[in-house]
Amino acid sequence: MNTLLSTNNYTGLFRNLRKKIDSFPNSRCATASDCIRPIKPESKIVLLEANVYLKDAIRNDFKKTGKCNLQIAKEEFIAIMSTLVLQKNSPYTQSMQQGYEMVRVTEGKGEPSEKGPGLFNYLWNQKSDFLVHDTIPTFQYNSVVDFTMPWIYDYFSFLIPVPDESANINAVVKPFQWPYLLFDHQVWLGLGISIVCVIAVLNLIQRYLEYRSVIVTPSRSKDNPALTEKVIAKGETGKQYLYVFGNLLSQGGPCRSGKLPYRLVAGVWILAAFIFVQAYTSTLFTYVVTPIEQPLIKSVFDIINNGDINLLVRESGTMYPLIATNNYTGIFGHLRKKIDSYPNSKCPSFRSCAEAVKLKYGNVYLETRNYLKDEIRSDYKTTGKCHLQFAKEEFITFVSSFVLQKNSPYTHSMTLGILNLQEIGLVDFWDSWFRPMPPQCPGRPKKEKKSNKLSPLSLKNLTGAFVVLSVGLSLSLLAFLGEKIVSRREQFRIRKDKKLQQDANKFIEVSSQKTEEPIILE
Repeated sequence: MNTLLSTNNYTGLFRNLRKKIDSFPNSRCATASDCIRPIKPESKIVLLEANVYLKDAIRNDFKKTGKCNLQIAKEEFIAIMSTLVLQKNSPYTQSMQQGYEMVRVTEGKGEPSEKGPGLFNYLWNQKSDFLVHDTIPTFQYNSVVDFTMPWIYDYFSFLIPVPDESANINAVVKPFQWPYLLFDHQVWLGLGISIVCVIAVLNLIQRYLEYRSVIVTPSRSKDNPALTEKVIAKGETGKQYLYVFGNLLSQGGPCRSGKLPYRLVAGVWILAAFIFVQAYTSTLFTYVVTPIEQPLIKSVFDIINNGDINLLVRESGTMYPLIATNNYTGIFGHLRKKIDSYPNSKCPSFRSCAEAVKLKYGNVYLETRNYLKDEIRSDYKTTGKCHLQFAKEEFITFVSSFVLQKNSPYTHSMTLGILNLQEIGLVDFWDSWFRPMPPQCPGRPKKEKKSNKLSPLSLKNLTGAFVVLSVGLSLSLLAFLGEKIVSRREQFRIRKDKKLQQDANKFIEVSSQKTEEPIILE
């Protein structure tokens, strides 16, 4: 594992582990006992090693101390395989290989099984010398064919949709949403309880002051008449509601009492409201200036931690049997759960997987990088727009080789030829020649510009504020129209009542004169 992490320029998970090793001066130890010795609860040191060696260390430590001081983490890291070694072209290789129950190459007659390795039948039956088809070397295949020097060094990557340059409408409400958490739920609960408590205390204080003023005023009203004017008018107890919420919304409001107890509680609430408002304002500002074009995911951990992300794999591809047919734990176990939880996670072809990524936001497609380039280029040629791109971090590396007959005389010469092509760079040149990526849609995510220059705010950053403003103005307009309608109805009713009163007065006046002239009433 030290060689795997330290001698390769990996990205993603392996790169982060390499940084961990480089940041700790004692990260490498000479023997197993040297690695085990510093592992203690207070040391925060972990050892990465094969399970079988870790079991030996746990057993030996228990025998020495009589206590269980060590254990294996719940999730494994990556799988390994180990084989036995014989001389090159040994006559015992095939018989030793057939001794393993896990590998069934023949049915006992020296011929390939009907469930055998497909195209390898041509090599087995000596109908072909060289299979020009990229094949991932495995120890099962190695028992029946020869592999050349790896022809392709590539990554499994995630295909995601290109993020839309949409307006940042949700910036205003994001600080209030639980996933973003300006405060955690306990602080939100505390804020609600504080509002209720402040309103209740202000109510009690004002009621007590009113009650005391009513009792005190009559006893001194003869000696000091001016004291009666200081009685707090009843009906003011409900106005502190507006005062509490007004301060929280930065609207302020007059203090309803000049008494010291009331003003102390009001002052404490003003200070608390100021802290809450400033916390929201600072958090809101970070959401306003945050780049709008955020990619769907950056690494495999975003897929695992986000329940809204669906993982797609090609049913006939390499990654699907690797994930679905093995009882892995760790990252592969989580990816298997992702595949099982989404009914449309398996697609028959490259094109169908890529189309599913475009049709539904939240789908990501795991495939080798070269095949993903083909889909990005094909989609750009068809639509003229760039809809697909790679995630920032790759998943795992893989190599692909060519295949010859077992013990073929051409294996060595083919391997040397491929090695020469790799050294002079022809393989990479041919790949860029046959897969020319359009410069408008290279598939790479946009690099984050690291600059000390302040970027100006645009309309897209402040769209949320204007939406809130337009909603507020619309509500104000509706309230104004409602008040006008009610006011007009009230004015009409008053005019009608006034007219009826005038007619009644006229009737009474005429009746009092006892005239026989006809009275006309409207």
